[in-house]
Amino acid sequence: MTYIIENANILKEDKLKKTSLLIKNNEISLMQAEMKRFQYARMDADAFIMAAGFVVLDTSIPLGKPFFELKKYYIREFLLKGCTAFLTAAPVKHEYSMKSDLKCFKASLLSSPIDYIIGVKIPVRLLTPSFIRRCKRERVPVVFVEIQDAMELEAVPWGWLREAMFPYNCPLAPIFASRNEKEKSRINTLWKKLMQEQKIPSMPNELIEHEPLSRSVLSKAGIYPLKGNIHQGGEISYNLYEKPGEGLTVEESQLFHYHRDKLAVSVLRGKVIRAGQEVVFRSGSGEHVKISTPAYFKIAD
Repeated sequence: MTYIIENANILKEDKLKKTSLLIKNNEISLMQAEMKRFQYARMDADAFIMAAGFVVLDTSIPLGKPFFELKKYYIREFLLKGCTAFLTAAPVKHEYSMKSDLKCFKASLLSSPIDYIIGVKIPVRLLTPSFIRRCKRERVPVVFVEIQDAMELEAVPWGWLREAMFPYNCPLAPIFASRNEKEKSRINTLWKKLMQEQKIPSMPNELIEHEPLSRSVLSKAGIYPLKGNIHQGGEISYNLYEKPGEGLTVEESQLFHYHRDKLAVSVLRGKVIRAGQEVVFRSGSGEHVKISTPAYFKIAD
């Protein structure tokens, strides 16, 4: 089906841009200010603010629970919040089992109603050149590293690791397992220093669970601009929010926490997944998003 969304007030960061979108086969075929010459069905979006669907981090989805509990979780944590994709991670304890661990983990996500990206979560001892080469073969977009103490980081062969990463360069993301905040801060400082000195593709800080990922993080993992973006040639996934009162402004970073009550419609690949407080739960309609090249688009931190 081909149609036009006209007068869309697209919000990126703190700027609104009025645009019309030509939609063909659930993709954005064209974006421009006006489309008067086309004779297609039209949807007027002027009463709303349009923003990209959120991509959140969630490595604690209760995949072992009964389906009715898992369904409630998906609705509460994703569909009602305007999320159209999530990044998660398969726990891996041994290098030899990584491929099977990923396969089993992917199978456990088959009922997901939204799209998902799968990384791996490992202890520091698995940070070896051979493990990183396996990650390249499996096209793993992010390696989450659970760090217990600073001494673990000093023992990693960073130079060999950097060589093994090339040219796929999937970034490392730290998870500071220490419960002591002072120790966490010390390990974080060391992490940043090592990553900078050794020129390792990485996230400088621990990513926050259940929060939208920034465009910088999404681009490092190769998720942006595939997800979390409204652009010509891309899929038609978005949120529509009620416009604020006259004279009031909205920033994209505020939508997730402060304007959830204004979320009117969520669309994933052309299909409505939320309208008002009603959700449309399509079990298994989520797709595994495979990342061909992390950091293909670079965005500054």
